Amino acid sequence: MAWKNQGGGPWGSGPRGPWGSGPQPVGPRPPDLEDLLRRGQDRLQQLLLGGYFSGLGIALLLIGALAIWAVSGFYRVQSEELGIVLRFGKYVRDAQPGLRYHLPYPIEAVLLPKALRVSTISIGMTLIDDPTRRGRTMRDVPEESLMLTGDENIVDVDFTVLWRIKPKGAADFLFNIQNPEGTVKAVAESAMREVIGRSNIQPILTGARTTTEQGVQQLMQKTLDNYGSGIEITQVQMQKVDPPAQVIDSFRDVQAARADLERLQNEAQTYANRVVPEARGRAAQIIQAAEGYKQQAVAEAKGQSARFLKVYEEYAKAKDVTRERIYLETMERILGSSDKLIYDGGAGAQGVVPYLPLNELTPRRQATTGQQQQGSGGTR
Repeated sequence: MAWKNQGGGPWGSGPRGPWGSGPQPVGPRPPDLEDLLRRGQDRLQQLLLGGYFSGLGIALLLIGALAIWAVSGFYRVQSEELGIVLRFGKYVRDAQPGLRYHLPYPIEAVLLPKALRVSTISIGMTLIDDPTRRGRTMRDVPEESLMLTGDENIVDVDFTVLWRIKPKGAADFLFNIQNPEGTVKAVAESAMREVIGRSNIQPILTGARTTTEQGVQQLMQKTLDNYGSGIEITQVQMQKVDPPAQVIDSFRDVQAARADLERLQNEAQTYANRVVPEARGRAAQIIQAAEGYKQQAVAEAKGQSARFLKVYEEYAKAKDVTRERIYLETMERILGSSDKLIYDGGAGAQGVVPYLPLNELTPRRQATTGQQQQGSGGTR
């Protein structure tokens, strides 16, 4: 036995040392943990087994446990979730976003898939960590993107699929497929390969992207519906459509030549659209002028013929008078535009005498008289 536990010693009784009395406790003594546990066990035994409140204690415990079990049925559905309530493992109903309640476990349970969120899957490309850029960069996946076209060419297609759970297909989504993302990716790659395999490379590289996207979306939706997946394909977007890297330069040369061909064809068609209408307009103008001349000539001929018939009718009525009138009108028309000289061939004649045009002198005389009157008026 150690010297400090001995009842006595050379320094007296009690726990003393060679330097006087032993260490004394400072402040209140802490409670003993073993003593507290022993007291709690005793009270619990009295309450449950033989104590005064044994029956009431059991009832209170049962009521508390039942209340906790009942309250455990409350749950909350977030804005992008849809609650699927199961009763003994069987689907019974949907639960919309908000605070909801179901019968506590194990009677009912709830699953909360992200039914209202649009998910994205990329095929032919993947994001990888890039330490040089301190971020993530896109890397091509040739085993997913290289595809064979209908005219036996290889094309590199990177595309993205946007999908979501159908409004009433959450139960099918949870119970009919095990790996939704893997299923959508496999179906997307298969559908794209089938559509590309039915098409030639030239339309795919130029203007048939929209048609290809729609064909892939329809084929994917049909396949997923046959699976009973409860998935809706909202959109298919082709990100990159190029020939393989080994022959991309040659394909670009071919595309440039095709573009030049289309440009020259468009220019020729534009020139034809401009020249042909002009030629047709000139031809129509010539035809209309000829038609007008024809109608004019025919009308003049008919008029002259009718005039001749009228003259002949008058001539038949009075031949001498009509003959003389025709002679005078003809001479008037011939001599009216020529210079006239009168020759007097008598014995006392002076020779050629100029014809005096009285009709022309009369207007000149009147004009001269008017000028003189104006001059005399100004003098006044």
